[in-house]
Amino acid sequence: MATKNQTSSSHGSSESDCKEIHDSWGRLNHIVQALASKNQLERLQIRETYMEIYGEDLISHLQKAQITSQSQSYESGLSPKMSAALSMWMLGPHERDAVVARDALDQQSDVNYKSLVEIFVGRKSSHVLLIKQAYQTRFRRQLDQDIVNIEPPHPFQRILVALAASHYAHQADVSQHIAKCDARRLYQTGEGRSGAIDETVVLEVLSKRSIPQLKLTFSCYKRIYGHDYTKSLKNENYGEFEDALKTVVKCIYNPPKHYAKTLYASIKGTTTDKGALLRVMVNRAEVDMDEIQKVFKKKYGMELRDAIFENIPSGDYRDFLISIATKTATDIS
Repeated sequence: MATKNQTSSSHGSSESDCKEIHDSWGRLNHIVQALASKNQLERLQIRETYMEIYGEDLISHLQKAQITSQSQSYESGLSPKMSAALSMWMLGPHERDAVVARDALDQQSDVNYKSLVEIFVGRKSSHVLLIKQAYQTRFRRQLDQDIVNIEPPHPFQRILVALAASHYAHQADVSQHIAKCDARRLYQTGEGRSGAIDETVVLEVLSKRSIPQLKLTFSCYKRIYGHDYTKSLKNENYGEFEDALKTVVKCIYNPPKHYAKTLYASIKGTTTDKGALLRVMVNRAEVDMDEIQKVFKKKYGMELRDAIFENIPSGDYRDFLISIATKTATDIS
């Protein structure tokens, strides 16, 4: 009985939220307040209830508001950037990652490999499978095949293919023995010999190990050889493959540090990855944003929300990002 009452109460709350959103297109702050504070399940309920009441998908309505604002001097009260932000926020995690992947690949010769790496490294295998399904449903394309078909070829491409393979078959439990063996192989085919790294060995390790297993391998590498594996990739004679591998390893080994640095570069405008700020804020909000903020403060001496406030122009978009930054991270169900 309690569960039924809770469900009824939740539905009633989402109806109220939907009505407030529907009546607030000219008062943007109400929309930001109504949506930015909601967790994933609450947003899903709002989206479903909005469809029931108004017969239209809320995300489609937000996207229309963006088009309207672009052509009619923001009569809807939604700036293009804000409409895009709210649309991304309202998507479920699998569909959102599918959209991020498509956007990354749509850059043609300037593919956003970093955002693709974050998907394959930062998600569980079960989640990656759902991303691929969402990608196929939404775009009528195969994500793996689109990565294989990237032109011109790039070292990131070979690494991504290996990471995609790693999500298909691997041991569920991590192994110290395997981690030590892989660490030694990486050393012997890298800094332990002269010349470039043996890409074949690296790609084999990446393709056959889970992300948790790879993280343990890099931890063992540091314990055995006294420094991070990424330090061995800084040889000035190395090329694009080693540079790409360094980015991937950092994302695997210390995700909060990787995302903190990505956020800082985006906030300061020192990166060409223009969508990084919104992508990381939305994608990590209910995963590890609390840990990212701790690293950010320790590394840069200021709170993430303060950095956003000081560096992002005032307005709806800044308010939205600050709202997300102040949320307490919760597990995605």
